[in-house]
Amino acid sequence: MKTYLGIDLGTSGLRALLVEENGTVIGAAQSAYSVANPHSGWSEQDPADWIKACKTAIGELHQTHPDFMARLAAIGTAGQMHGATLLDEAGAVLRPCILWNDTRAHAEAAELDTMPDFHALSGNIVFPGFTAPKLAWVKNNEPEVFARVATVLLPKDYLSYWLTGERVSDMSDSAGTSWLDVGARGWSETLLKQSGMSRTQMPRLVEGSEVAAPVSAKRCAELGLPENVVVVGGAGDNAAAACGIGALDEGQGFVSLGTSGVLLAGKSGYAPLPASAVHTFCHAVPNRWYQMGVILSATDSLNWLSRTLKTPAGELAGLLDGPLAAPGTVTFLPYLSGERTPHNDSTIRGALLGLDHATGDRELVQAVFEGVAFALRENLDALRSTGTELTSLMAIGGGSRSHYWLELIATVLDLPLDLPEDGENGAAMGAARLAICGASGAAPEEVMTQPAISRRINPNSDLTKAYAEAYQAYRAVYPAIKAL
Repeated sequence: MKTYLGIDLGTSGLRALLVEENGTVIGAAQSAYSVANPHSGWSEQDPADWIKACKTAIGELHQTHPDFMARLAAIGTAGQMHGATLLDEAGAVLRPCILWNDTRAHAEAAELDTMPDFHALSGNIVFPGFTAPKLAWVKNNEPEVFARVATVLLPKDYLSYWLTGERVSDMSDSAGTSWLDVGARGWSETLLKQSGMSRTQMPRLVEGSEVAAPVSAKRCAELGLPENVVVVGGAGDNAAAACGIGALDEGQGFVSLGTSGVLLAGKSGYAPLPASAVHTFCHAVPNRWYQMGVILSATDSLNWLSRTLKTPAGELAGLLDGPLAAPGTVTFLPYLSGERTPHNDSTIRGALLGLDHATGDRELVQAVFEGVAFALRENLDALRSTGTELTSLMAIGGGSRSHYWLELIATVLDLPLDLPEDGENGAAMGAARLAICGASGAAPEEVMTQPAISRRINPNSDLTKAYAEAYQAYRAVYPAIKAL
């Protein structure tokens, strides 16, 4: 039986998942790397670190599962979206990649966002973290670099380029650049021209479940891969996670508690509403789209508290290991690096309100958990403003290991949350499933089925009203803090 590899190029590390054609997981490997923050609001990575991590993960899978790696047929890549990886004519990297959570291009984003074609064609607000304003920033601040840009690649597409030698992207990831006509699923000459770019600087586009290119002979030899292994288009991380849990159609969705927080809903048609600050993107499979609300700091908020209190994040989360409590008296705004949905505010920063002498570690953790939950509720309200309705959600991401946090989110959203039996494989599993479709020709609907559910977490009906009132109080804080 052939095997398939899904690679998820995350913000803090790379995860590689080896599966059989029926989706059974054979093994996984991962490798971490760091993020550089040379200035306030900046977030960068060296693409060489991604390659090193990929080599490490594939090498580990060779050691642990050599027979299965020898039957490898295809690779799917997923990864952090929006990052600007700039290549010269020879394919050399010109500067560190500017990441999704980098907000330096807020002025350029605001300028592009005044041009009506961006809303009409891209279907989205031009957020500072998107790719187009990053290139406008490079043009304004690093003109010598901008003059040498031959190709702009998204992070996972740079990894595919290293594997194949071909500059290719997929629709779902490219939808987050502000250069794609999201309804027509193709590069927009109008948007490119208005942001100072050209079609020649863009990679070739394929669907995520379509073969992009074969792995080069050089890389097959270097990585010990069999001949004729292909790489598919792949997906942005959230579209890949949706493929991994079978969220393709209307009403299917998930909440992801990762570095960022995401509330995603599958869509059978293209129905953007840019004013809501909801993202409307192409899905990773043909003729489908999805919508999502995004908060920039979900588990990153807990990580911040962990660094501040010099206590491991898992230990802090364990302080709330009992039954769900009533809303706390401390309010936390999770805007540590600005916010996307629904505020589109790159300059707002986080806050803690209501501190007193009795405030301790437990109260601070509860405030962080509640702040993230309330921010996700704002995302749900934004999604509903577009006509999207959800009756339940899958819960994925590292933060989903906390039952307390999930019960809190279920109560604040007033929606049941379903935990997949294996929630750790979301984006990597989705990438592997895209590889299966590309190499075997199987229909996405046959491959991207919903996983078995380990348990359902229902809203706590005794506390739903109290949290609804606390949410309304939370909503009043942003405009007050913004005014300051």
